[in-house]
Amino acid sequence: MEKRPNKGISTFSAQITATISVALVLLLLGIIAMLGIAAHSITRNIKENIGFDIVLTDTASDAEVNQLKSRWTAAPYTASVRYYSKDDALMHWEEETGENLMDVLGVNPFSGELEVKVKADYASSDSINKIIAPLKSLPYVQEVNVHTELVDSINRNINSISLILIIITCALLFISFALINNTVRLTVYSRRFIIHTMKLVGATGSFIRRPFINANVVSGIISALIASAILAGTLYYLQGIDSGIASAITWPQAACVFAGILVIGIVICAVAALFATNKYLRLDYDDMFR
Repeated sequence: MEKRPNKGISTFSAQITATISVALVLLLLGIIAMLGIAAHSITRNIKENIGFDIVLTDTASDAEVNQLKSRWTAAPYTASVRYYSKDDALMHWEEETGENLMDVLGVNPFSGELEVKVKADYASSDSINKIIAPLKSLPYVQEVNVHTELVDSINRNINSISLILIIITCALLFISFALINNTVRLTVYSRRFIIHTMKLVGATGSFIRRPFINANVVSGIISALIASAILAGTLYYLQGIDSGIASAITWPQAACVFAGILVIGIVICAVAALFATNKYLRLDYDDMFR
């Protein structure tokens, strides 16, 4: 009579331990997913700050400037267009240096410029060179400045970071499955004699598996909810203090991460419970003690 409560406590403790362990693993996966989303958003912002400057001649009329500006604004590959007149450039110079060039030179030495930022999908040297090719034939365009080396350097760094994140994510998925599988196997191991008893009374394999799989699915759901709650609270806190990484993650994106965590928790726990139960269904009584 005294052994039953201890056995129940042992089984309950094993289930609680398994739930917490799975929650920690899912939390780690959620953090990596959040970092991946933030990195993607920051990458797009960086790429959309890449573009080129169109330096206009002094003879460029307002109509030609407006026509050029309208053309680039309507282009499907343009993220933003901003026009700086000669006066704007002169004012910016005076603010930066405190030097009045009009007093020194008597004329405004600057030219009007169009600053064009391209969309992230076109932020490469090859794409930008193709885009600016028609500009060279326009008589009111003096030159086009493209920071090719900077563009290539940014793209190389972004590709390296993306590759590292993919490798880390794949490694964590493998490790997570192994950890969750071992954790679930321990909970099934603590109830292996119940499985053997059910076999002795004629219970079918599917009947024996069902409660174990259902219990571990519930455990996976609870673990996912715990991990999601921690992630949501952390994201809310970071957005409250205006963190750069948190501002790159929207709540709809976070909701997708939470849904993914829930699916991963359910699937891995269910599959692990299925394999673990099948293992003990095939064991003889003497093998239960090993």
